[in-house]
Amino acid sequence: MPASPRRRQLLDAALHVLADEGLKGLTHRAVDRRAGLPEGSCSAYLRTRRALQAALAEDVADRLLGDVDRLADELATADEPDGVGAAIALFQRWLDRRELLVARLELTMAASRDPELAGLLADQRRRLVELVERIMTATGKEHSAARAEALVASYDGVLLAALLKPAAERGAFLARSLDLLGAGLAGGSGA
Repeated sequence: MPASPRRRQLLDAALHVLADEGLKGLTHRAVDRRAGLPEGSCSAYLRTRRALQAALAEDVADRLLGDVDRLADELATADEPDGVGAAIALFQRWLDRRELLVARLELTMAASRDPELAGLLADQRRRLVELVERIMTATGKEHSAARAEALVASYDGVLLAALLKPAAERGAFLARSLDLLGAGLAGGSGA
C-alpha cells in the first residue's frame, strides 16, 4: 500500500537527512526541518526513533527492490537480454540518486548492532537474492541461490566502491567490474 502524501514527504526528508547526516543525525526534529513541516509532524506518524528507522529501511529497500523487480521483468521479456548492460544502467541510476545507496549502507551498518533491524533487512536481502536469481534465469546464466547471493554481495561492494569514485569514472568502473563479476560468478550460458 502506498504511503500517504504526508508520510511520503516525511520518508523522503528522512532519506536525505540520513544520507547527509548519518544515523546519529536522523531525528524527528531533523526530519521535520528537512520536510519544512512543524515540529512534531514526524513523531505524529512515526512515534519512536526505532519506528522511523524501520519505516525508512522498508522504504529504501522497497524502492531499490522495485527497481530490480522491473529490471527482472524487462529482461524476462527481452529477445536478447543483456544482464550486464541492464545492471550497469540500473547502478548508474542508483549512483545518480546516491542518497538511496548511502541510506541503505547506513541502515545496514546499524543492523549489525540491532537484531530487529537486521531481521527486517535479512528479509529484504532474501527477496533481492530471489530477484537476482530470476534475472540470471532470464539471461541464460548458470544459476543457483548461492551464486545469486554471492552476486548480490559482490554488487554491494561494487556499488560502495563506485560511490567513492569521481562521477566521471563511475560508468567505466561499473562496466569493468560487472563484466568481471558476470564472467566469474554468474557462470556461462545455461545450455
